[in-house]
Amino acid sequence: MGFFYVLKSIGSIGIFDSGYGGLTILDKIRAKLPKYDYIYLGDNARTPYGSRSFDVVYQYTLEAVKFLFNEGCPLVILACNTASAKALRSIQQNNLNQIAPTNKVLGVLRPTTEEVGTFTKTNHIGILGTSGTINSMSYAIEIKKFFPAVTVVQKSCPMWVPLIENNAFNSRGGEYFIQKYIDELLVQDDKIDTVVLACTHYPIIEHKIREILPESVRLISQGDLVADKLGRYLQKHTSLDHRLKKEGNMTYLTTENSESFDQIASKFSNSSIVSTTVNL
Repeated sequence: MGFFYVLKSIGSIGIFDSGYGGLTILDKIRAKLPKYDYIYLGDNARTPYGSRSFDVVYQYTLEAVKFLFNEGCPLVILACNTASAKALRSIQQNNLNQIAPTNKVLGVLRPTTEEVGTFTKTNHIGILGTSGTINSMSYAIEIKKFFPAVTVVQKSCPMWVPLIENNAFNSRGGEYFIQKYIDELLVQDDKIDTVVLACTHYPIIEHKIREILPESVRLISQGDLVADKLGRYLQKHTSLDHRLKKEGNMTYLTTENSESFDQIASKFSNSSIVSTTVNL
């Protein structure tokens, strides 16, 4: 595939992730809002974002947002926890009014933090995420804003994304690291009764995580929360909704080789995927 992409749909909702995990969010959004047009953009050539600095994640994410705006997307969802934690607020506050004042950029962090406190009975919540997301403290800070009485315990899981993308999570080593990070989270606080998967890759191993967690612990995946919140957001912001095309079209773009993307992406999505390679 070449690096040429012809605009197909002005008015699509842009869904951005540093890699493949955002496809799990996209599937939930499309199930909830099937009539809309979507463009998925994966910056797979520069993944992972989780270990990169705030400045680098901000710059990469801003480039992706500008690209999707130029493709005609009035609304962009950062379906990436690291980008939502490290870049979203800066883009909203510092860039949006200059580059596209009538457009919107939303993330996956706030839809989760606004709701997660309603799931816990003990007021003790665990967060599993990439090093970048955990080190940003964004989940702990945002949850405290909405639920001051909640205690938040975090654990970074640096091996999970490579294990998932390399389809190695069923190996003995993969199972070791899944068990290891869950144990290291729970040992910090025996009152945890709710665990949030704060990375869009992690739903791929959700079944394995559930096998390890005690039955008394509720596991929260973000996709349904994000999809529900987006539906309510569009009902409230009718002027934005009117700018969105509703023909059910789907376009996949990647900064990596498209054939490689299609092969790996099929693990993350319920849809058949044929992508096009682009430069940001």
